[in-house]
Amino acid sequence: MAGQTVGVRAKEQAEARYFLVALCAFLALMLGFPAVANLWYSFSNFTFHDLTGGSFVGLANYQKAISNPNLWAAFGFSLKFAAICMTIEVVAGLLLVFILHPLLLKRPWLTGILMLPMMVSPALMGVMYRLILNEFTGVIPAYLALAGYPINFLGRNNVYMTVIGIEVLQWTPFAFLIMLTARQGLAGELEEAAAVDGATGFRFNTLVVLPVMIPTIIIVAFIRFIDSFRVFDHIYVLTGGGPGNRTTSLSIYIYKLFFNQNFLGEAVAVSIMLLVASLTLLFAGLRLAIRRNGR
Repeated sequence: MAGQTVGVRAKEQAEARYFLVALCAFLALMLGFPAVANLWYSFSNFTFHDLTGGSFVGLANYQKAISNPNLWAAFGFSLKFAAICMTIEVVAGLLLVFILHPLLLKRPWLTGILMLPMMVSPALMGVMYRLILNEFTGVIPAYLALAGYPINFLGRNNVYMTVIGIEVLQWTPFAFLIMLTARQGLAGELEEAAAVDGATGFRFNTLVVLPVMIPTIIIVAFIRFIDSFRVFDHIYVLTGGGPGNRTTSLSIYIYKLFFNQNFLGEAVAVSIMLLVASLTLLFAGLRLAIRRNGR
């Protein structure tokens, strides 16, 4: 009997190895080849007219990218945009968790309604708000003008806060959902013990729930920061990176380098630097959350 069990386990392990090898081969094909190709492109001077005949230029593309002041302007916008959006989304999501958690325990179907903004494609969100906020045909500017408060949401003075507002409206539900899951995972005995000690309501949330949820908050903050840092869809559809370069994020900057200016090697070099920075931040956030959770 024992011999049969060992034989079955050995067979299962062999089958698992076959599946693992197949999975690794698939990942190498789908991710490895594009990664190696892009790495080569970043060290060559290829163009759309000569995708296979570019010559090796070493670090010239990276040096050119770093010395371009437009890169640092786009980096500054992305950094500021990501920091503001991440902060608002995490704080708003946490407040919603504290306020709505008791209600959602009784009516969990409301969670699906709160997730609706997150289900909309970012590009479609940009198209929708481009129509709604248009200075001449938009519904909201028209009613504000009738009320005596004319505002050009896509003008130079207001466009920055407009794109931040759209990002926050769409992705605060994501932060809320992750933190709500962590809140619902807390043991009921913890709440009962806190109630016995007199910690209820605001005191319970700040003294008990918040410290326990810090690892989750850190992970959500890093994910939202990275995602907002590489924002592209709704800003490109809404403003195209304008007026001027006022809302040009790094992703839009890379897109313009690649497709509009035909600086393919420089664009790929910037994208690789952006990928490395994003992975570094995500790894640091995970390490910090794991270390905090282990205390």
